[in-house]
Amino acid sequence: MRFMLTAAVLAAMPLLGGTSIQAAPAPNWVASWTASVHGPYPIGNPTAQPEMKFALPSAETGASDQSFRLIVRPDIWGKQARIRLSNVFGTRPVTFDGAYVGLQSSGSALVPGTNQKITFGGKPSVTVAPGAMVLSDAVPLGWVKKAADPMLANRKLAVSFHVVGDSGPITWHAKALATSYLSGPRTGALGAGEAETAFPFTTTSWYFLDAVQMDVAGAKTVVTFGDSITDGTGSTINGDDRWPDAFSRRVHAVFGERFSVVNQGIGGNRVIGPVDYLAKPVPGGPRALDRLDRDIIALPNVSTVVWLEGINDFGTGGETVAAVTDGVREGVKRLRAGIPGVKIFMATLTPSLNSANGTHGTPAIEEKRQAYNAFIRTSGIFDGVVEFDLATLDPKTGELKPEHQPNSSIGGPGDKLHPNRYGYLAMAGAIDLGAMFGKPKAKK
Repeated sequence: MRFMLTAAVLAAMPLLGGTSIQAAPAPNWVASWTASVHGPYPIGNPTAQPEMKFALPSAETGASDQSFRLIVRPDIWGKQARIRLSNVFGTRPVTFDGAYVGLQSSGSALVPGTNQKITFGGKPSVTVAPGAMVLSDAVPLGWVKKAADPMLANRKLAVSFHVVGDSGPITWHAKALATSYLSGPRTGALGAGEAETAFPFTTTSWYFLDAVQMDVAGAKTVVTFGDSITDGTGSTINGDDRWPDAFSRRVHAVFGERFSVVNQGIGGNRVIGPVDYLAKPVPGGPRALDRLDRDIIALPNVSTVVWLEGINDFGTGGETVAAVTDGVREGVKRLRAGIPGVKIFMATLTPSLNSANGTHGTPAIEEKRQAYNAFIRTSGIFDGVVEFDLATLDPKTGELKPEHQPNSSIGGPGDKLHPNRYGYLAMAGAIDLGAMFGKPKAKK
């Protein structure tokens, strides 16, 4: 009689020497770093961008037979990783090869021996069609012994890849607030090298890469979602001082590696506009309702969303409060349908009165902001409310607190719309971790 050996039967069978076969646990993928894409380059709102005409001389040509070394900070680490490359806003197929992932030493230099080759479906190259994304194969990270290694906390990962030929319009994330590196055009595949000399040009943006995922047992993904205040405008370059960063550090201090916090903010983003982004791109990127699937639902093991958005709908889009609240209701419904059991926390809008940014600071916009915050506090459609308004409001003036105003990125008095590092720390401190995640597990 013939029969098949199932995995369960094999796992239970004894081996010579008294050992038994143990089935390898299935990977538990979480998003460890993300950057919501928009474009095409150079449409966007970068901060402190250096001169790019030598690295990317033509927006129409895009990248041209050159290599990128993008520096990112994984929120948690796993023993294996994979990356996601995006050509969502491209107009022609883009071929990537020479992809590697390594531990950053300093600048574009890598820690010797850490650079690992990345494949796609077992092959060293992949072609991504316009409008599409691709997820790489898993690559082992030999230097990661455990996710909770304190020596890896806040270390940076260098993701390198080569664009074959001309890419055409580049899908990117403008406001990295972090330094990455490019080789010159027509210099070929250089990602295998560990030295810094191959990457002479700097940028404060990310290109093509929109996610790094890690395999971490039992972990869940927490997505912070919104506009420039989530993206980090006004915080420090290379300081990881956005409110999601400070929030992440609080989460890890209490809950260890149970959660990975990632940032899906875009400077200038809106909830309900524009409706024709592909036909006419704007610096604020595609509206939130058009990026829910790609930026939240498609990520692995999402348990929680913290959403802060709406001020640009009023100040830039001229929308009514009713229209924006209807958009939020639609977004909540789609998130709950796409991720059963997800917890959604909506944050109240921070002050914008007397802002120098467009029409955001007018009394009419302030009236809309107040009405919108009232909706957030009373609608009952969220799992909780985060009081960013109260954390940053100066009750004497109705403006952003004076100590939260000066810009930490580029200096100056600030614009009374975007908090600085101090303001972002106050916002992160206003989040009730117990209400969001429950009580931490007792340490053994």
